[in-house]
Amino acid sequence: MERISYENKILILMMMVSFINPFTSSALTTALPDIGTAYGASEMALSWVIETFLIVSTITIMPVSKMADRWGKRRIFLIGVLLFCCSSLSVFFVSSIMALLVIRVLQGLASACIFATNMAIISLVTNPQRRGRAMGFTIAAVYSGLSFGPVLGGFFSYYLNWQAIFYFIALVCAIVYLLSLRYMKEEWIVNAGGSLDGTGSLLYALAMVAVMTGLSELAVWDVGKYLLTAGLLAFGVFLYREWHTASPVLPVRIFSGNRVFSFSSLAAMLNYCATFGISFLLSIYLQRVMGMNARDTGLILLMQPVFMAVLSPVTGTLSDKISPSVLASSGMVFITAGLATLTYTVTHPLFICIIAALVIIGIGFSLFTAPNNNAIMGSVTPQYYGAASSVVGTVRLIGQVLSVAIITLILSQNQNGTVSWLTAHIQLAFLIFTILCAIGIIPSAIRNKT
Repeated sequence: MERISYENKILILMMMVSFINPFTSSALTTALPDIGTAYGASEMALSWVIETFLIVSTITIMPVSKMADRWGKRRIFLIGVLLFCCSSLSVFFVSSIMALLVIRVLQGLASACIFATNMAIISLVTNPQRRGRAMGFTIAAVYSGLSFGPVLGGFFSYYLNWQAIFYFIALVCAIVYLLSLRYMKEEWIVNAGGSLDGTGSLLYALAMVAVMTGLSELAVWDVGKYLLTAGLLAFGVFLYREWHTASPVLPVRIFSGNRVFSFSSLAAMLNYCATFGISFLLSIYLQRVMGMNARDTGLILLMQPVFMAVLSPVTGTLSDKISPSVLASSGMVFITAGLATLTYTVTHPLFICIIAALVIIGIGFSLFTAPNNNAIMGSVTPQYYGAASSVVGTVRLIGQVLSVAIITLILSQNQNGTVSWLTAHIQLAFLIFTILCAIGIIPSAIRNKT
């Protein structure tokens, strides 16, 4: 890497680390049936393997972003990579589903450290005229993680064991950590004298945990509805407090005066809410309903992220020249069409239709994500890159948590274990996701209108 420019060195490192998180989620999604068999866990319990990680990331990414502004983005980034490495290695000692959830808590915190800083670092070192290109390659790395996740996850589960997924993650993290120590020299401290809004951070964490837990357990736990209500009220209090706080953990005011930023963030949240559960649902459907093994399921799920990874650098570069609103809105239309196809196909099973739907969704994702991220980062000044980066990560995580919560809520309804019951509820989930994605087209399309 000695002959590579500093800008591209940082981009390569961010691409490598951007590979880790989606790879972890997609690989584990394919391995969930094996994990369930190993620990005797139900589908609802297995969903917490994904949701625990997302909740922890969601409630910590904002405070971590403020810490990065104060102590340095490089330092927080390195802490995140190292923690991801060590927590992944500790899977060797896991002997129960609860122990695995503890590891997922640590990985969620590590992910927050990484994704509270990576987009800000890219924006700080990249020429604004090439920012879309950089976003495109970073998103391509994310989708490469999604691509290799099902394949390698299925391979490890089929030929070795599901723990090998974590060992692979630890290896990648170790490489990223060592290269970052060598080539990443700047700390990027932008507010050394700033303070951390501890009260706001705690209120935000309690609100999000209450909302997500209440929503997930609404159908099976009487306290669920009270938790959900209390969480929503606490979140309202949090937003009011952050509006009137000099150093908020969530820069609420950045939404009110910036239409592009606020509508792009809303579109992103709806997009992730509508799409994050696709792999989980299809993994369960293909293996439990269609009778496929983990290896073949991984190959089917590969279709979507392959198109995402190949096309994202192209669409990211185009967003430097063409309105991101046009590209992103077109992407939402594609994704909606793909979800509608899956809604129909689960009760009329044809592999060619499932593959076609995944291809359509993959094209839609490539059109949406990089241009949308470029629009968000381009709508703020460099002093707000850290805040914008954490907001992007937060809306993504909230969308993902909501996606898993919706699935958990649906799959917890009067389980009887039959194939027809599972098929009907998977179809219902896809229908809800189709509607959410269709709604997301609206803020994406009108973001630039006055």
